[in-house]
Amino acid sequence: MKMNTKRISLLLAVLMLATLLASCANTGGDKANNSGNKTEAKDVKVAETKDVEAALEDDNSLVLDARSNDQFNGWALDGDKRGGHIEGATDFSAYWIMGEYDEKDNLEGDSREDVLAYTMKNKDITPDKTVIVYDTNDKDAKVVAKYLEEKGVKDVSVYNAKEWIDDDSKELVSNPNYELFLPPEKVMELTEGKEVEPIKDSKNVKIIDVRWGDEKESGYLDGHIPGAVHVNTDSFEPPKAYVDGIEEWRLTDDDSLVKLLLDNGITHDSSVVVTSPEPLAATRFATICRYLGVEDVYVLNGGFVNWQNKGFELSKDSVKPEKVADFGAEYPANPDVITTIPELKELLKDDNFNLVDNRTWEEYIGESSGYSYHDKKGRIPGAIFGYAGKNDSSSMSYYRNLDKTIRNIDEIRAMWDKQGIDTSKKTVFMCGSGWRAAEVYWDARVMGLKDISLYSDGWIAWSNEGNPSETGDPTK
Repeated sequence: MKMNTKRISLLLAVLMLATLLASCANTGGDKANNSGNKTEAKDVKVAETKDVEAALEDDNSLVLDARSNDQFNGWALDGDKRGGHIEGATDFSAYWIMGEYDEKDNLEGDSREDVLAYTMKNKDITPDKTVIVYDTNDKDAKVVAKYLEEKGVKDVSVYNAKEWIDDDSKELVSNPNYELFLPPEKVMELTEGKEVEPIKDSKNVKIIDVRWGDEKESGYLDGHIPGAVHVNTDSFEPPKAYVDGIEEWRLTDDDSLVKLLLDNGITHDSSVVVTSPEPLAATRFATICRYLGVEDVYVLNGGFVNWQNKGFELSKDSVKPEKVADFGAEYPANPDVITTIPELKELLKDDNFNLVDNRTWEEYIGESSGYSYHDKKGRIPGAIFGYAGKNDSSSMSYYRNLDKTIRNIDEIRAMWDKQGIDTSKKTVFMCGSGWRAAEVYWDARVMGLKDISLYSDGWIAWSNEGNPSETGDPTK
């Protein structure tokens, strides 16, 4: 049996993670507190609250949040009284500068400096701008300010936002459903038996580790979140030959999916936290749980990169689940989460509908199939290009920050607006085989979108069944 590109990429990511673990013996609190930075912060100008207020009204000024992505999104961490960010501010986390990043073997082939240069351009951070960078620990903002100064930004100052955050009359903004992506700090609290809001059953939470392969070949035994039970992706997408020996990985039937959950101790009223080195695998499994009817499902934001950046260690033991016998509800309780091929054909007849194609541009226009085992190229007629990554069928660079955390949702909306994606319509996300689109679907939930679903079988199943297709750049 051939291994598809998706699984090769995931396996390589696991091997790279194992190498990283071996070379980073100390992942303790120093990193979590942003000490020992590669960029030594020097004295910078200090801004006051009135300066921030003025900058927010000035078109030539920018206010940047240097804290973690989790704090920006809405979580109150590190002693912050409230979660979220200053309205009108954008994000530029210190972790993007001094956190873990695989310079050599990342899927896009981009250096850290390549990614940061793109980030600065996208956020319109230019030398002529007046920039105020804020944090709440008097460390992160200095790291970012120093970096911006090195890149030619002349008027940079720092601001401790504790005064703003402690003042309930001051506006803070959070992602509508930010809690669907859990920060490492909250997952660690769960492993310690602590109560974490809004999780319903913190004392009996099921932590799941999702990746391709068994415990050994997947890399699970080389490092996983403490207490996590391993789930092999082949258990919910068993490989099979389709027609003329063509390989496919479609979701298995509902009964088999529920049995998988029961074998791992999950019922409809369980609280489940899905983890993985690779957020693609985590959001894929989390979406399946939601489809079947698990009521309380969360994903570790940023995978293992974010976990280690926050200074937490991985475990190497084998954790075995306690099986249960009864799911406790009819399933699938949320059938609208997943769209089938027959349902998609009907939806495509409706003008009040978006089919968002989350593949590379080359896949979308038919220059590449995206997969070594699949030779059919093109797209579903009517599909709108919705971005994913640039060079690989496992890349999600347009939807993630450098540390694999969810990108600023305003920037995601801007991408969609550019492509004419109207999210007031019913919106279905698709990709080659359902993985990339599952992450975008989860992002869309975080953004607060309601009438959304995942077309799980993707381009591979659509084209293998001989359905209509088209190629070329539709804008020309």
